[in-house]
Amino acid sequence: MSDDVRPSKNGPWTVHTTELSYENPWIRVETSTVAHPDGSPGIYGVVRYVNLAIGVLPIDESGHTWLVGQHRFPFDAYSWELPEGGGPKAEDPLDAARRELAEETGLRAGNWQVLGRWDVSNSVSDEKAVGYLAWGLTEGEAQPEPSEALTLKRVLFPDLVSMCLDGEISDAFTHLMVFAALERARRGGLPDETARLLLK
Repeated sequence: MSDDVRPSKNGPWTVHTTELSYENPWIRVETSTVAHPDGSPGIYGVVRYVNLAIGVLPIDESGHTWLVGQHRFPFDAYSWELPEGGGPKAEDPLDAARRELAEETGLRAGNWQVLGRWDVSNSVSDEKAVGYLAWGLTEGEAQPEPSEALTLKRVLFPDLVSMCLDGEISDAFTHLMVFAALERARRGGLPDETARLLLK
């Protein structure tokens, strides 16, 4: 970097340099030399995501939802989660949600509502997530990506809540969607019939 590049501000931080440390089709890792808010020198690493994280909580007329099971490489552990994936940031997130739900479960939904928009891990990454509630379901054949080894499980929503509270499910995105849906149902933020399915 040339000497005439001036430091920039990021809130209370001063950023002197930023370099690309690593890149693949899904993430970029940047390392910045900074002055901390107290003026002391340091570095800050940020993982920048190419895609928007997308999640769906499908609920059928009997109050069941679907979980997707898969082995998560970073933790070397099996994980049960609501249907999740990613979509290009320029794409309508609802289109990405429809695609992910159909690919992972074979389900299609006639009704959709945003449950929330979240910063997933804002101390080290810029990943953002959008979660949806989907109902008015029709079933079809799942078509996961060839590289994925997925297992599907159909459970009642109250059992899903228990799985989250008991630690059987540790995926944070799933927790966010489950408890956002539950609280919206309690506060009258969902259609009455759908809320009743969640509050059984």
